[in-house]
Amino acid sequence: MKAILTDIEGTTSSIAFVADVLFPYARARLADYVATHPAETAAILAEVAATEPGDPVATLIRWIDEDRKATPLKSLQGMIWADGYASGAFRGHVYDDAVAGLRRWHAAGVRLYVFSSGSVAAQKQLFGFSEAGDLTPLFSGYFDTTTGPKREAGSYTKIAAAIGEAPADVLFLSDTPEEVAAARGAGMDARLIGRAGGSGDVSDFSEIVTTPAKAGAQ
Repeated sequence: MKAILTDIEGTTSSIAFVADVLFPYARARLADYVATHPAETAAILAEVAATEPGDPVATLIRWIDEDRKATPLKSLQGMIWADGYASGAFRGHVYDDAVAGLRRWHAAGVRLYVFSSGSVAAQKQLFGFSEAGDLTPLFSGYFDTTTGPKREAGSYTKIAAAIGEAPADVLFLSDTPEEVAAARGAGMDARLIGRAGGSGDVSDFSEIVTTPAKAGAQ
């Protein structure tokens, strides 16, 4: 196995951290942030307005409540979360077994990548300001919904091409069956993570491999 591509929410990190910390933080500050950062948010608001008529701020707040994976929303959330991370309002949650696994694979020469519905900026913030310290040096690259939907095989084909690896040499990790199926449809190896007793191929990162060289054999 030459590369590992991982999801974040429910895979490396707690769903509760995203749902109970990050989302409410952005929702409570969205209107004020837009009002005080007009230049930075103008393009985002224009894209939202082109998608749905009406007040773009109200639309964005509704999208948060609906857990929409819309790229402009994810970009704006990432901007707001950056302030929270920088001020120390919170630290990114990463499971201990995920930290250990990522460090082990990186040390063994396996290249690590992220594919999340959150913006690339938000991904870097979560890992850069994590409870375990700055984990960004472990990663070789990041992908978000600008690459394509996470439940479509074509997105994984694009990622394999972007990182210069054959799909069969990439292991994808996610807690979502539809994403795992899409990655397998593109020819990647994939593991469904079933944390907290959920169904899956493995329950955490410690069960995925004994050594990175055997990642594709289990």
